[in-house]
Amino acid sequence: MQLQSKVNTINNKKKIFNDPVYGFISIPMEIIFDVIEHPYFQRLRRIKQLGLTHLVYPGALHTRFHHVLGAMHLMTKAVATIRRKGHEITQEEEQAVLLAILLHDIGHGPFSHALEHDIVCGVSHELISEFFIERLSGEFNGELNLALKVFRNEYHKKFLYQLVSSQLDMDRMDYLNRDSFYTGVSEGKIGSDRIIDMIDIVDGNLVLEEKGIYSIEKFIVARRVMYWQVYMHKTVVAAEFMLIHILRRAKELFQSGEELFGSPALQFFMKQNISAIDFKKDPNVLEQFSRLDDFDILGAIKVWQYHDDKVLSELSKRLINRDLFKIKVSKEPFDKQIIGSVRAGVKSYLNLSETQVDRFVYSDTLKNNAYNEDKQNINLLMKTGEIMDLSKASDNLNISALSTPVEKYFLSYPNYK
Repeated sequence: MQLQSKVNTINNKKKIFNDPVYGFISIPMEIIFDVIEHPYFQRLRRIKQLGLTHLVYPGALHTRFHHVLGAMHLMTKAVATIRRKGHEITQEEEQAVLLAILLHDIGHGPFSHALEHDIVCGVSHELISEFFIERLSGEFNGELNLALKVFRNEYHKKFLYQLVSSQLDMDRMDYLNRDSFYTGVSEGKIGSDRIIDMIDIVDGNLVLEEKGIYSIEKFIVARRVMYWQVYMHKTVVAAEFMLIHILRRAKELFQSGEELFGSPALQFFMKQNISAIDFKKDPNVLEQFSRLDDFDILGAIKVWQYHDDKVLSELSKRLINRDLFKIKVSKEPFDKQIIGSVRAGVKSYLNLSETQVDRFVYSDTLKNNAYNEDKQNINLLMKTGEIMDLSKASDNLNISALSTPVEKYFLSYPNYK
């Protein structure tokens, strides 16, 4: 019976699952099933794709797990399109690019971008993803070595990397469709099937056929809308900065010798400043990181709201109960006198010291660059055979405008009047 059970397990790795965005998705290779089953990958079920965005859009509770599976599904379509157009992608290369997109977000920590530089010091999620892929390749007898090369852009077929990370990658294709679906912001929905059907390869690089120009114009505009309406929604920004300062205050207390509640993994990163060098020289650092997810942070904050430290408890209590800070957004920097007046008001209202008020009044910038023509630009294959940048080929004047970064300024603080 045990042998039969084992055989059934091995023969049943090419599973299908029902995705609310694309319908039925299949797992095309056994190695992909095995990687998905690994605890490192399963952790992505416990990290929300959009962090605290559910405080504004209640449906935005989908996870990184959902997203990477969707991106892998789109990658299978992209590979099929490229092969159909006469370009060789070997079975080994297909496996590598599918694993690379599947694991491109595995290095995200709790609440992803909001806490990317507060859990660890100056270590990007992309670099941590590299560390995870390297570790997994060791566990799977080198089967992920080529995936790591593709992920690092070290493989000679550059278009494989561009499918994983560029302005026309499967990551963006999925998160725009998925995030618009779960938030209900319909302006973010894009024609991913049409765009994927229009991709081609010229001189080893990813291009889009000219007839796909209107779909890609909508893609760029959708990205712009999603950034301002969802990813940089002002209330989400206010909540994220509250979360950032909760963690920073907790770290100060941990490192001053205070005993705070926290899971062993959270305490590991709060009590010391972990850098990229630490990941490289101590295998236990990555292992500890693999045990961190949103639940560690939320569980701790629920307890910290009752801590004796006024800053930590006040911020934690407000975030848990969605008593979020006010936020004002402006096209011009806020006058120092205005910021000073707000600081004085908050300081008096909450009876704070001069150093404590820094944790309650935030002034910073928001940047949105929907299309960067100077970095990994989107090239169109014209009917004449000419290759042209999207911003120059498009008859939509907005595309040229969207290639210019937009910067806004915000001031966030608790209501004190």
